Amino acid sequence: MFQTRFAAALALTLASGAAQAGPSGYHLAERIPGPDGGWDYAAVNPLHNTVLVGRGAHIMTIDLATKAVNGAFADASGAHAALPINGGTQILVTNGRSDTATIVDGASGALLATIATGKNPDAATFDTATGLVLVMNHSGGDITLIDPLARVAVGSIAVGGKLEAAAVDGAGKAFVNVEDLNEVVAIDLKARKVLAHYKLVACEGPTGIAYAPADNLLITTCDGVADVLSAKTGQSVAMIKTGDGADGVVFDPKSKLAFVSAGESGTLSVISIARGKARLVDTVPTQTRARTIALDPRDGALYLPTAKSGPPAPNGRPTTLPGSFEVLVVRK
Repeated sequence: MFQTRFAAALALTLASGAAQAGPSGYHLAERIPGPDGGWDYAAVNPLHNTVLVGRGAHIMTIDLATKAVNGAFADASGAHAALPINGGTQILVTNGRSDTATIVDGASGALLATIATGKNPDAATFDTATGLVLVMNHSGGDITLIDPLARVAVGSIAVGGKLEAAAVDGAGKAFVNVEDLNEVVAIDLKARKVLAHYKLVACEGPTGIAYAPADNLLITTCDGVADVLSAKTGQSVAMIKTGDGADGVVFDPKSKLAFVSAGESGTLSVISIARGKARLVDTVPTQTRARTIALDPRDGALYLPTAKSGPPAPNGRPTTLPGSFEVLVVRK
């Protein structure tokens, strides 16, 4: 298997001039370079102490102890998500080009199983209550349910629309963003049926979503705003202004903070979720195009893939400057 490793001096590059911490204490602390190419979701695998990034034809890993980068840890076909499963011993990869999910070994990246999904599988999440992985089929409008132990699909749930990320409450309910319909759909995973459609009034094109269990609240991200909703009723309890191009969101139950990454403005919004209320406590400068985000549950560190933009292509599409891809590390 091809393995990309950067020289130690390059891989250990730090943002020595890191921005001064704001009210929350969070700041851009480090930059870890990686190989050229596109990217989507990121995740942390505590078992192997790695960051995983979907990179199109491959899954990239970063060893957090050494900062060694493996640009081709596992093969993929239009990779979106790389989700640690079975305690991190294995990784489930969603492949948008082949309409499959693959399961690979968490240590070696070796292929263990290939599972057919719906059309254009995108985000994925694990539900502890049912023991199933939910794969959101962006173009198919349904959710493929996968048993990660048996490594097989065990059913699907029709939702409708273009599906983005989902969050689960740990008690058998899931909440999925429907990007083109501007709604969050509540789902009973045990009954495998849709419970309710929560219409978003001032939040267009929802993408990222996170769940705050102590307050039973959802944080869903749209362009320039985060809508904080009651998971029970769908009622909006707060509308938080974020940066432009807000996409990813994670919630840290230890700090009771939600973090919203905005790729157009290059900012990270830090939102306090406590006692049923939400408020913006800080805006941390990151970098433009840093739109997806992963949380390390052990120490609260945040990882955001990004790259610098080059001149537009003749067709007007944005380009990426060669040698500019990196993963930003934000921490206290």
